[in-house]
Amino acid sequence: MSGAGVKSVEQPSAVRSLTAEDARILRGTRLRLMALSGVVTLFILVGLGATVYTAASSVFTNDSVSRLKSYADTEFNVFSRLVTGTAPPTPRNIDPEFGTRNAGIFFVCLDSDQTMIYWTKYLPPGMPVASGINAVAKGGSDVREVNVGTGAPLRVYTEAVALPNGMPYVIQTATDTSEEVNFLAMLRLVLILGGAGALLAAVLAGYLYAGRALIPIRQSIERRQAALQRQREFAANASHELRTPLTVIGASVEDLKRNRRSKVEDVGEAIGDIDAEVRHMTALVEDMLLLARTDSGVVQVERVPLDLGDIAAESASMLATLGQERGVQVVLDPLPAPVVGDPLRLRQLVTILVDNAIRHSPAGSTVEARVRPAAGGAEIQVDDGGPGIKPDDLPRIFERFWRADDAPAGGTGLGLAIAKWIVEQHGGRISAANRSEGGASFSVWLPSRHNRSAGDSVPSAGIDEFELPEESVPPDVDLPPAPPSV
Repeated sequence: MSGAGVKSVEQPSAVRSLTAEDARILRGTRLRLMALSGVVTLFILVGLGATVYTAASSVFTNDSVSRLKSYADTEFNVFSRLVTGTAPPTPRNIDPEFGTRNAGIFFVCLDSDQTMIYWTKYLPPGMPVASGINAVAKGGSDVREVNVGTGAPLRVYTEAVALPNGMPYVIQTATDTSEEVNFLAMLRLVLILGGAGALLAAVLAGYLYAGRALIPIRQSIERRQAALQRQREFAANASHELRTPLTVIGASVEDLKRNRRSKVEDVGEAIGDIDAEVRHMTALVEDMLLLARTDSGVVQVERVPLDLGDIAAESASMLATLGQERGVQVVLDPLPAPVVGDPLRLRQLVTILVDNAIRHSPAGSTVEARVRPAAGGAEIQVDDGGPGIKPDDLPRIFERFWRADDAPAGGTGLGLAIAKWIVEQHGGRISAANRSEGGASFSVWLPSRHNRSAGDSVPSAGIDEFELPEESVPPDVDLPPAPPSV
């Protein structure tokens, strides 16, 4: 790998998008939920508005009719006392009332010939109302709404009555209902406008709520598509990676067939090629199997207290021989760093990072691995002496099967992807950067406390946090300034 400049990039999450069909289904579902919310709200508003309007109208009507009937009974009793003997009563006017419950009520009494006998002064035009009188021609009472000549609305109560001497009469009372009509018109307008506003708000809220309610479904679809995409990419990349070693093995086998009578030392190159490719395929298949098991959730991560410095020392020491063969010095600089994790997987993590650094370092250079306690956990940093990472390659170095154009031969393209998985399973972070003095630097932060998640395996009972005893790092002892060589 090559490149310059200091730039730290963490592996971006996989880009997931919905297919056109899935997006159409989600959009249709959202619109249907919004429509359902609007329809339900509309029914509620119509029912509530009709109930309020009917109740208000009934209260006005019942109170008005009660007043009209009460006033009719009162005035007829007065009229009855004025009638004496069998002589026809003398027509007379009565003054309207003001400031009482009967204010604004008009009264008229008619004989059997529909002649007014007793009535209120200043009757409104059109009164007495003939339709009401005709309605009680055979007895009973009648209530109706009419508009008089001036256009004013009246509520008219008409009742057929008789005196003790048997003489029949008709009494009629009326009141102006303009204020009632205006109030009900205003109430109707408020209910319509308020209901329309409430319906619009309900539709908008339904649209927003439906969008939030569909988020888990959308995420589930995206996870499904991402899993399918990973499977397709995994199969395609695996086929591509396996094709080269199989081609080399096939060519070597053909060479052995052509020289089947030759001595072993004469065909040693073909056997060496087969051996190298078998080793490469074995490593590739093992890495592929591990990643496949991690995707299916089969691999369980153990949780035990440990010192990351000891883990790094064990792993780095095993790679010292590989570094010597390549002329690369491996230097380890560990400090006590307690964490809770899986010793096997953390050894594998350090091995991957150090091995990767050795492969990308030229002969005569140095690979340095440092372990330090950090805020809330521990940090591993592995620096190599190579040319660094191309800026365009930084975002992709943790992808499966991805390898830079100038990557050294022998790799599988899965090591850093496995390292990223190990770090994530421990709740940590991994990043890559280019050093200003040259070379690449990989940094890993692991928490000292295990934070349980849905995908974690069950930790050992009673293990929540691990701390080293204070005497393991005496406060008065200075640490050596120079790191030891491994």
